[in-house]
Amino acid sequence: MTEKTAIGELTAVELLALYRSRELSPVDVTEDVLARIAQHNPVVNAYNHIDEEGARIAARASEKRWQQNAPCGCLDGVPSSIKDLTLTRGMPTRKGSRTTNSEGPWDIDAPFSAFMREAGAVLVGKTTTPEFGWKGVTDNPLYGITRNPWNTSLTAGGSSGGAAAAAALNLGVLHQGSDAGGSIRIPCAFTGTFGIKPTFGYVPQWPASAMTILSHLGPMTRTVEDAVLMLDCVARPDSRDGLAGAARQTAWLSPGESLKGMRIAYSANFGYVNVDPQIQALVGQAVEGLAQLGAHVEAVDPGFSDPVDIFNTLWFAGAARLIGQLSAEQRTLVDPGLLQIAGLGAGISLNEYTEAMEARAALVAQMNAFHERYDVLVTPTLPLTAFEAGHNVPPASGFKQWMDWTPFSYPFNLTQQPAASVPCGLTSAGLPVGLHVVAARFADEKVLKVCQLFERHFPTRHLQAPIIG
Repeated sequence: MTEKTAIGELTAVELLALYRSRELSPVDVTEDVLARIAQHNPVVNAYNHIDEEGARIAARASEKRWQQNAPCGCLDGVPSSIKDLTLTRGMPTRKGSRTTNSEGPWDIDAPFSAFMREAGAVLVGKTTTPEFGWKGVTDNPLYGITRNPWNTSLTAGGSSGGAAAAAALNLGVLHQGSDAGGSIRIPCAFTGTFGIKPTFGYVPQWPASAMTILSHLGPMTRTVEDAVLMLDCVARPDSRDGLAGAARQTAWLSPGESLKGMRIAYSANFGYVNVDPQIQALVGQAVEGLAQLGAHVEAVDPGFSDPVDIFNTLWFAGAARLIGQLSAEQRTLVDPGLLQIAGLGAGISLNEYTEAMEARAALVAQMNAFHERYDVLVTPTLPLTAFEAGHNVPPASGFKQWMDWTPFSYPFNLTQQPAASVPCGLTSAGLPVGLHVVAARFADEKVLKVCQLFERHFPTRHLQAPIIG
């Protein structure tokens, strides 16, 4: 069925086919994953909690169902992870913070965890995040630094950096991320993996994020097809999420083997971003590839000025709300950078917050009009490659906050549009680069089609072991 010989190379789709034909067992796959986590996790710190006993119990139950030809769902027996911001029954959710209680109780599944479990996924453990997911790199006072498998002296990005490192090494096949300013797409670009933040509200989120209307949940995988498999399970309503939208009415993937008729806007730099020349070149080549697949490509910027002030007002206010719930003693335990932006947020007036919300609404309207002319917008995912781990911004860059080096991602949290990062090559230093694909709200299938066809026709290689920096 496949030319791949190692379990650690297989996708979720391939695993399910092998389960169905009885050529492979979920027990064997889970044992392989646990062995590779034991081997590689000490180097990259992708997982902060590994539930070996729970994973083995779930794998044995899955094996029995497959033997009876009665899988319980579309992910039955597929090793998966949940980000350490998302409640997961039987596993600690510490959110990377020393302010959380190590005793739990850990007796509730968030909707995402529940849906994965109901679909038969084998939940292997929790992946590392910065404290409360506040920044674009992954390190925290509780669990330390998550490192990039392509060069372990570098950051894996964030805030879903643990999930990205796990996906890059196939330490589990399906991984949950969250994205309130780029936290799925940033680490995917840095690690050569695929991730999508779907249209806001398609995947329910409970308890609500402190960043509320900015925060999306979505899959992080090696392939687009695996991400779609995951979305089929988790993109459905849950009554606990008061912000969730209506259920989808269309399939995640549009049919067809070409992009003929697709109108693609290509913005190399938004008109104001300084992009690394190697990234510009690789993204430019990727855009040429989209044209070869039949798309009509036009070089055009979306036309907005940098909305960082709008974003920061909402982001800092959310941080202030988060930190405001902690005691004075707990605040002494918090990442200083998070305390700093929370302090800025505490000084935001109601009038300033309302103005930011009005400006956000205007940006939504502007992008709605833009997508009447173009099906998708493509850009670099990031203007730079992964930098030294343990820093919030590239050393000597002059940047103050992580938002300064993520200008392509956060605008589309403000607009709540579907956006994905798909790998599009490696620099001369061997570091991954991501192609950013954005569509109108509720047009997720256009993002996924572009990414799937690009991945199919212009594949990139995957890691089997970390590259020590």
